[in-house]
Amino acid sequence: MSPDFRQAAEGESAEDVARRAAADVERLFQEKSDKIAAIIIEPLVQCATGMAMHDPLYLSLVRALCDRYQVHLIVDEIAVGCGRTGTFFACEQAGIWPDFVCLSKGISGGYLPLSLVMTREDIYQAFYSTDVRRGFLHSHSYTGNPLACRAALATLSIFEQDDVLVSNRERAAKITRALAPLAQHEKVKHFRQRGMIWAFDAVDAAPDFSRRFFSTALEHELLMRPIGSTVYLMPPYILDDAEIAGLGQQTLAVFKHVIGA
Repeated sequence: MSPDFRQAAEGESAEDVARRAAADVERLFQEKSDKIAAIIIEPLVQCATGMAMHDPLYLSLVRALCDRYQVHLIVDEIAVGCGRTGTFFACEQAGIWPDFVCLSKGISGGYLPLSLVMTREDIYQAFYSTDVRRGFLHSHSYTGNPLACRAALATLSIFEQDDVLVSNRERAAKITRALAPLAQHEKVKHFRQRGMIWAFDAVDAAPDFSRRFFSTALEHELLMRPIGSTVYLMPPYILDDAEIAGLGQQTLAVFKHVIGA
């Protein structure tokens, strides 16, 4: 079960949905944990499935289940890491640390492609062996790209020097205010935000909603690609006040044009 809080029944909170979803994971572990090596989670925001946001409690509960049933926890922070959800790592908000973390995209500031996997020391040592039966021998042609790694180091320095996480909290509040007319629109439901991610679902959207929204947004100098009837925003961390105001106004204009309201 997805922990998506949009699945809440009447009277349920996001935490209630998180508990139900974690209970589903426990049932799976009870039945098959001896055959499961790991569970992979995109923490706090499951992006490609329609920006499904969930309560941090889900991560805490799954972490405890992984410990109990000896299943590794892998978090995919490629889209939600590097400050995107409000903390540098999304899983920080649950007060947990996984066995593996996958990072990419924001880690190099968009200048060069870079992906990396972090893991615990004991796991690393388990495959760091000259015994070919234990050693992790897989590699690829572009491992350890020094130029991309240097871009990542520069990006991390900017995060620290400019106090980006604090600035983003102020910027996020301004963007939320700029998007308020959309949040209150009668054809919008489940307006949601986590850090520097916003999303909402269009009510009674036509089958071609996503395509038409994308093309209309381009005409308004916006690059936005809805997922089905879900519109989402993941803006850069450098927007000034004028750009934030323009983002809110233009997104509303595009939505009204496409939804016909």
